[in-house]
Amino acid sequence: MSVGTHETAMADLFRAQADLCGQLGSPLYAGLLPRCADDIAAGGPLWTALRDLAGCPADAYPALRLLGSVHRLVLAGQAPALAAHYPSVGGSPGADVWPVFRSVVIEHTATIATLVRRPPQTNEVGRAASLLGGFLQVARETGLPLRLLEVGASAGLNLSWDRYRYESAGWAWGAAGAPLRLTDVYVDTPPAALADVGVDVVERLGCDLSPVDVSSEDGELTLRSYVWPDQLDRIERLRSAIRIARAMSVRVEQAGAIDWLKQRLAAARPGTATVVFHSIVLSYFDTAGRREFERLLADAGELATAAAPLAWLSLERHDGRFEVRLRIWPGDGERLLAVTGGHGPPVRWLADAV
Repeated sequence: MSVGTHETAMADLFRAQADLCGQLGSPLYAGLLPRCADDIAAGGPLWTALRDLAGCPADAYPALRLLGSVHRLVLAGQAPALAAHYPSVGGSPGADVWPVFRSVVIEHTATIATLVRRPPQTNEVGRAASLLGGFLQVARETGLPLRLLEVGASAGLNLSWDRYRYESAGWAWGAAGAPLRLTDVYVDTPPAALADVGVDVVERLGCDLSPVDVSSEDGELTLRSYVWPDQLDRIERLRSAIRIARAMSVRVEQAGAIDWLKQRLAAARPGTATVVFHSIVLSYFDTAGRREFERLLADAGELATAAAPLAWLSLERHDGRFEVRLRIWPGDGERLLAVTGGHGPPVRWLADAV
């Protein structure tokens, strides 16, 4: 494949991401990314910074890698002119943001070229609102304490979902005094019966190929850099979740999902309901890996009993929309619980969710 073809393919990925950023409410990034695409297609300085990613697949998310790398420089105080346009540090987007953005890439090309080799780490706390009804459904149906196993956990912020407060249109779950409140997140609320479900989490573990140490300043900077700078509600949720995670010392191990799950599911845990869950993770698997992952869960499910049930809760993209699905073994098969946004809210719970 020629270099020109690589540039064109990369530019196309940036334009596709621009559309998605527009749909998910980031006018700053939706405006910047088409300009980035034009610069890449022309072999400009952005292409120089991204050259090592030439030929990467769409699920490598090169646009998010670049945007996160530049945002990291802004947050670290290394791009003051661009900071004036980034609400995450008190700025206000202006019509002239593109030339300033491009200048930052030119000035910091070597640093950015190194940073973009890292996979994106978006530990989106809003997705806890999408997954909440699934956790409550498992607790309600099994009547057992929950053992949580999160695949692709990043910093493990969503392993603390039961320490958050959820409110919407007369529906609420969680401690009223919780330090993190997710409000007005539901288009259609979860069933009323779920609001009264009590949950006892007895174990919470996660794995990730490149886990983020949320206890460190560098880890916090990494997480903040991948939150879109004009989405201040997401930024505030992240800050609150980080404080909770630091107090709880949630454990995320560096490991691949399949080998890690094989170890964790090898022995039954009577008296607990094991919940394997993930959000926007399966797109990082190749076809063979995804099939092995699904087969592993199905095989473990066949061995599950009423005393040691297994649940699989997922938030993934299907046919252009983000869906929350749940399967419990022993049980009658997979259920579609909700459709939701890529970052969580708005969440629309469906009639068959009970």
